[in-house]
Amino acid sequence: MVQGKTKGLQSKASSSRQAAKAAANPKKGKRYIPPKKTALVKQASMRQSLTAKINKSIEQQMVSAASAGKLTIMKNTADVYGR
Repeated sequence: MVQGKTKGLQSKASSSRQAAKAAANPKKGKRYIPPKKTALVKQASMRQSLTAKINKSIEQQMVSAASAGKLTIMKNTADVYGR
């Protein structure tokens, strides 16, 4: 018979403590449940692509404003977009 504690049982105590800590601090923000109906899936993908296009155009406008004016932080990204 083995006497004393084994190494495997000692490591399990820390994992339960970590799980309790994660449950105490849930993630912030709204929960997102992906759609299942085909029409809603198509609508969600359309919205995602439009959002990406809008964000890209805003970034390009910021880069062009930076290369022309006083926004010196964005001048390095002007080279990436080729303006």
